[in-house]
Amino acid sequence: MDLTHRAATLDDLDEIRVVVRRAIEQLQADFLTPEQVAASHQVMGVDTQLLRDGTYILLLAGDRIAGCGGWSYRRTLFGGDASVITREPETLDPSIDAARIRAMYTDPAFTRRGIGRRVLQLCERAAWDGGFRRAEMMATMAGEPLYRSCGYVRLEEPIAAEAGDAAVPLVRMGKLLT
Repeated sequence: MDLTHRAATLDDLDEIRVVVRRAIEQLQADFLTPEQVAASHQVMGVDTQLLRDGTYILLLAGDRIAGCGGWSYRRTLFGGDASVITREPETLDPSIDAARIRAMYTDPAFTRRGIGRRVLQLCERAAWDGGFRRAEMMATMAGEPLYRSCGYVRLEEPIAAEAGDAAVPLVRMGKLLT
């Protein structure tokens, strides 16, 4: 499969939202209850600040988004525009803070092909180029096995992000970048 990548723009937002919705609904189902999957839409999603900052990456198979994800030099650790999570737009200091790996999604039609790993590598490289030597993320239970295989470790025990009548489990993970 021939893949290309580029920074996402606001013009890509509708297509990104389709991938995000499909990924949440289909890829979380083996890890969460139906109520938690539904609540995930209130916790996860794309933060358009990443697109405006130029730090959100699309991995393309032809003209189709196979995967997407971003990194951030801002304090917000997770959550999208429509989520119940509060935004923290303050910038981080790369000499002491960890870059944030954010909003990682693979289109369900492209799973098990190294898409998530490739997007993660692109984000880590960009964060390194931005001066960061560590990365942190808030991982879903479905994403944790991939991140662990890429060298991330749990920094805390899982938390439960409350959204409506359900709590969505998430785990903060981190890694030294090399």
